[in-house]
Amino acid sequence: MRVIVTGGAGFIGSALVRYLVAERGYTVLTIDALTYAGNEQSLKAVAGHGSHSFLHADICDAAAMERALADFKPQRVMHLAAESHVDRSITGARAFIDTNIIGTFTLLEASRHYLASLGPDEAGRFRFLHVSTDEVYGSLGEEGLFREDTPYDPSSPYSASKAASDHLAKAWSATYGLPVVVSNCSNNYGPYQFPEKLIPLTILNALEGRPLPIYGKGENVRDWLHVDDHVRALDLIAEQGQIGGTYNVGGRNERRNIDVVHRICDVLDALVPASTSYADLIAFVRDRPGHDARYAIDASRLETELGWRARHDFDSGIEQTVRWYLENQWWWEPLRGTYSGQRLGLMPEAPAA
Repeated sequence: MRVIVTGGAGFIGSALVRYLVAERGYTVLTIDALTYAGNEQSLKAVAGHGSHSFLHADICDAAAMERALADFKPQRVMHLAAESHVDRSITGARAFIDTNIIGTFTLLEASRHYLASLGPDEAGRFRFLHVSTDEVYGSLGEEGLFREDTPYDPSSPYSASKAASDHLAKAWSATYGLPVVVSNCSNNYGPYQFPEKLIPLTILNALEGRPLPIYGKGENVRDWLHVDDHVRALDLIAEQGQIGGTYNVGGRNERRNIDVVHRICDVLDALVPASTSYADLIAFVRDRPGHDARYAIDASRLETELGWRARHDFDSGIEQTVRWYLENQWWWEPLRGTYSGQRLGLMPEAPAA
């Protein structure tokens, strides 16, 4: 199996590349623009591996994408390249429009042209997996789950750009016959996650004795999915998923943000005790604009049709994740120069009347 992974130097992308090369024995071409969240050090485990190669390129570069497909001759494209942080989309939406919408369009077109160049047998084996987020569905109340037929209702520039890219991918399947499958996942966590996201930010701020910011009252609920469970699902969906279909991927681990942070503090208190509990560093801050109240995924289709099950429960997964950050300072310490943990996504205060 020859696979192109876009965004393969990012958090989920690098986990996918490591899995495909080391555990599945696939030949993989990683394509990444190496923006702030792309890190070749996340691919250190497969560096120099004969089955892995790396292309530094932007998915918005049509000529580069067409060359990559023509030269590498993949049987599968797994598209994860995206701007993904809601807070950054609030104050800098343009990058999200460019990468998530224009970049996806460019890659779909390059894949369509590549597919047309293949013989019938090769074309019949080709698949395009478009990887997306549960945030396209908007916000849930206290009950209910996101299903594959839940109407889209994005709340942020990030989720709106991903919703647009989902629609493009499905349209290219319906109109042009491109063999597309779409996945929508819940919040991921695990090793190699850029420390702007809640879990790594909390871990690193706590280790440095800095405030642990909690938006609003910390009551927003997310369904947490370990990244290793996610990449197993992506491989399965790309291999066996119904063309033109959508599969939701969730860990069935709903937690309030405040409870996630307390759990991290409990683990740190046990592993690297300080003079007081790390929970004393918790600081409630002004909420994020348009902050969705609750996300929760119904992964029944993935579980029943394809036989996938999450292997990590949240408590053990969090402890494993905290231990990884404690043991891999070489990876995250240079990133603190790129992003030191400052608050992102703040709207300017309205002028006084």
